Amino acid sequence: MAVTTATGVRAHAVDTFGPAKRVSLAYIVTALLALLVGGALGPFQAFNYGGIDLYGLLPFLQSYYQGLTLHGVLNALVFTTFFNAGLLFYLPVRDLNAKPAMTWMWGSYGIGVAGLVIAGIGIIGNTSSVLYTFYPPLYGHWSFYTGLALVVVSSLMVGAEVIRLRLVWRKANPDQATPLVTYMSVVLWMMWMLASVGIVVSVVGFLIPWSFGLREGVDPLLARTLFWYTGHPIVYFWLLPAYVSWYALVPKQAGGELASDPLGRLAFLMFLLFSVPVGFHHQFTDPGIPAGWKMVHSMLTMFVGIPSMLTAFTIAASLEIAGRRRGGKGVLGWLGALPWKNASFTAQILAMFAFIFGGAGGIVNASFNLNMLVHNTAWIPGHFHLTVGTAVTLTFFGITFWLLPHLTKKPLFRPRLALWAAWTWFVGMMIFAIGMHWQGLLAVPRRAYISNLPAALAEGYANAQVPMAVTAVSGVVLTFALIFYFTVVFGTLFSRKTLADADVPEIPWSSARNLKSVGLIKFMDQLNVWMGLAIFLVLVAYGPSLVSMLLNQVPVPGFKLW
Repeated sequence: MAVTTATGVRAHAVDTFGPAKRVSLAYIVTALLALLVGGALGPFQAFNYGGIDLYGLLPFLQSYYQGLTLHGVLNALVFTTFFNAGLLFYLPVRDLNAKPAMTWMWGSYGIGVAGLVIAGIGIIGNTSSVLYTFYPPLYGHWSFYTGLALVVVSSLMVGAEVIRLRLVWRKANPDQATPLVTYMSVVLWMMWMLASVGIVVSVVGFLIPWSFGLREGVDPLLARTLFWYTGHPIVYFWLLPAYVSWYALVPKQAGGELASDPLGRLAFLMFLLFSVPVGFHHQFTDPGIPAGWKMVHSMLTMFVGIPSMLTAFTIAASLEIAGRRRGGKGVLGWLGALPWKNASFTAQILAMFAFIFGGAGGIVNASFNLNMLVHNTAWIPGHFHLTVGTAVTLTFFGITFWLLPHLTKKPLFRPRLALWAAWTWFVGMMIFAIGMHWQGLLAVPRRAYISNLPAALAEGYANAQVPMAVTAVSGVVLTFALIFYFTVVFGTLFSRKTLADADVPEIPWSSARNLKSVGLIKFMDQLNVWMGLAIFLVLVAYGPSLVSMLLNQVPVPGFKLW
């Protein structure tokens, strides 16, 4: 099995890229195991909002908040980080026909797994039930903070290697534009390096010393601000790998090609510029931040909607090209001609559809006045599960349906069941989102142990019984979706069948990979300049407020509520 590389060289994928495949597979499988455990706890959250308490069935959990912490950390932090590392390392390596530093990569994987185990000790031991946002003065064990810090270090090591590979390739190919997948991957890793500064400073500078007793307390406002410095752009760290697939892979899976390579690059550049200086829109109710700076972050958040609109236009045009090539006629006839029986394609299209509603809800969350209506209500996790829970996760489902056979040379187990997994996950998450958004409009709080509320408080949510029941129904549907999906995953991984080289799914590149570095593309390829501009915007948007907070800290001792 041979492929054409970005430099036009024919290379044998199995022999040349075997080491990269193995480390990528290790990252992907670890990510999916985290999703399995964290996802299995998800329906318990849905049942909780329906007033059904099933936590007594889980002897290893001592509280609702311990389960919620485990669910959030494994799904939102571990699953996404490990999956991104595996995918956005392997794709650029193939894109550039590169030789990565495998000792470095296995070292990064080992550090990530060590961090996962160490953080897991803190959660399972019920010493760190502080949720995935881990706001002080809620007090967690040192193992929790140290473990998550190592997971971040692991991801940054992967990003550094991808950036290094691109620099090596540039020296060898000065007249060529960076191939699209590599370009997008490098931009994402650069954004993550800039975005992770907040959480690194918070955890290493304040929370770890605090957890060891080296600091008497932590300023909650400063810690929250540093968290959301990273906490919002991490959404794009989760989302942009899905965008890589939507732009660079899905059009070919549909039978067509990418409508516009430059628009894809422009969208990622805009995410690099505007995804970090937006965290204050999560802190509209925090009194220590001037309203003017909150408004600045609100406006910058709206700018992030522009690349998503560019993406909607470009991908829709690419899919129309594919549909018409497949024989679709009329204004919308091309839609029916698309390969809806292909589980990988369908999962990702459903993910895109869900993201339309997730993006609309995000505009509400970022609006200075509208946010006050939904802040800290069930609306927020409803929105969150449309974006990372559906748009990202369902896209990752679709990617695994071709990537696992590609990496393992084993056929996809029961492709029809994979299609069922995609549809049931989509339906379950849409039901969950309807129920949670509805509850949020009725002021039902997020992170509330609804099924264990005192009777007097529970009566206050009597008018929310219908949306609560809707949310509980979603838990049933999502349970079946998980069973379907992991039946496919494990059936593929443990299959005794092996594909012939000619039958192994190849990477569905959707755009030209040997463009000349001229004009607009050359301008956008100056990533060091764009990174400098991104840093400047962060300094302007955050600098005055962070300096003031650092100079006027009010440390608060820690406490536990469990």
